[in-house]
Amino acid sequence: MSRNQLCSTDSSTTNSDQNLDCDVLVIGGGPAGTWAAWSAASFGAKVVLVDKGYCGTSGCAAASGNGVWYVPPEPEAREAAMASREALGGFLSSRDWMQRVLDQTYANVNLLAEWGYPFPTDEEGKPYRRSLQGPEYMRLMRKQIKRAGVKILDHSPALQLLVDAEGAVAGATGVNRQTSQKWVVRSHAVIIATGGCAFLSKALGCNVLTGDGYLMAAEAGAQMSGMEFSNAYGIAPAFSSVTKTLFYNWATFTYQDGTPIPGAGSQRGRSVIAKTLLTQPVYAILDQATEQMRVQMRLAQPNFFLPFDRAGIDPFTQRFPVTLRLEGTVRGTGGIRITDYTCASSVLGLYAAGDAATRELICGGFTGGGSHNAAWALSSGYWAGHYTAKYAHGLGKQANQRQVEAIGTVGFTSGSQHQLNSQEIIEATQEEVFPYHRNYFRNQQGLTESLQRLDNLWQEIRTSQATDDGNILRVREAAAMVATARWMYNSALERKETRGMHRHLDYPQQDANQQHHLISGGLDKVWVKAEELGTREEDRETRRGASALRGLSALKHLASPGVGRQEART
Repeated sequence: MSRNQLCSTDSSTTNSDQNLDCDVLVIGGGPAGTWAAWSAASFGAKVVLVDKGYCGTSGCAAASGNGVWYVPPEPEAREAAMASREALGGFLSSRDWMQRVLDQTYANVNLLAEWGYPFPTDEEGKPYRRSLQGPEYMRLMRKQIKRAGVKILDHSPALQLLVDAEGAVAGATGVNRQTSQKWVVRSHAVIIATGGCAFLSKALGCNVLTGDGYLMAAEAGAQMSGMEFSNAYGIAPAFSSVTKTLFYNWATFTYQDGTPIPGAGSQRGRSVIAKTLLTQPVYAILDQATEQMRVQMRLAQPNFFLPFDRAGIDPFTQRFPVTLRLEGTVRGTGGIRITDYTCASSVLGLYAAGDAATRELICGGFTGGGSHNAAWALSSGYWAGHYTAKYAHGLGKQANQRQVEAIGTVGFTSGSQHQLNSQEIIEATQEEVFPYHRNYFRNQQGLTESLQRLDNLWQEIRTSQATDDGNILRVREAAAMVATARWMYNSALERKETRGMHRHLDYPQQDANQQHHLISGGLDKVWVKAEELGTREEDRETRRGASALRGLSALKHLASPGVGRQEART
């Protein structure tokens, strides 16, 4: 069906088991998604939140402790906080954005305390608010959004976005994983908060993070940013999926015979670990932690120690084998390009928050788990919710009567005789992104060869369809991973230097002439272009004017409601 063929109410009612209308649809139930939902609802919007898992327990934040970039509003402390990561991130961050995030994070974390989050106190009796325990944090966030009136659809991944005749995003379709019931949510605006992409690497809490939001956004025409900063690997015991790396700051890394590996370390020596793993095993022991620290570590992150306890290993006194698990854009900084302070994407009606959006604006080309990412999630989520509520109110109550269609393509190819083996596609993609010699240590030849194979995978998946409704989610996940890898490697080829976490062996130095962002996009044909620093702040006024025009013209395009026939295949 073409983009201009819009269907009637009957099609929507007949082909979907659940049909909902709202002002704001939030896709994703992690910290960014729940803050977005709470914020939008607090500003008077009717909100629906859909989550691939169970909102409050799925995703990497819910699985463990989260450090937070929480800095009191003291000039010296704020200055030190902003300066601390600028060089590490390749000087691509924005002081303006960092200040906004520090302000909003401080306010939101204090709000968590008002809601009853059990922050511990230090030796002086002052509350310690620089970390959050994932289970308690996300349990509280679920409670708060329900109290605010948000309707939650658990185990209900989104599969396709809906757009109106002008191309503005107007909702989504999906399926309930437990009942196989199809759902349609028509909305004034959509917030993508689906997290990053870890390519099913089995990293803790990351196996629901397959880049689904990237794919849906790109199908609507959205742009990506910073996708070259996507080769983040977390240290983990070789026998475990736990990639919490903080405690490895007190580790000694050794060869199999116990000899320390020169230069190996958790922060600035991780490349040494990766290089060693190419030829032989690496072991670690947390022998640099004092007795008092060992007690505090177990209290701070108890799940870090579960794999060791089950294996009968004392990590403070016994060596254990380690590996590096790819966390991709989850601990990278790339994601959907946001164009202004509202967290809007380059597509009308579509906003992005958390790890689904680029974090370059506060991190440049390097970040890690928690800290800046956690602060960005709750700040960008808050802003996206606030401004989508304003956007929705500007459209008026009749906006959900617009004619719309579902625009998902991959897996919905009508008439294709090729039945796709999604698991083979996933494994083939992993073979291009997991190996250290291809992704961690990049070079022109390796990137080019990987892209040729990834382009072939895309062509295969692009011209196939799912075998049945139960298979469509896996097909979409496979497609999202292939698309993500292609944006990553095309951007990496374009950045002919080493900056942030992007290591290009052919260009091992940082080039002052490449101190810019790289924007990418496209599906069948991927493109990459440079964007000068500061451009997004300038976009704000242009975008504000476009939104105003959109609100004025929306009512002229209202017609009988309908959902495109593609949603019937969900």
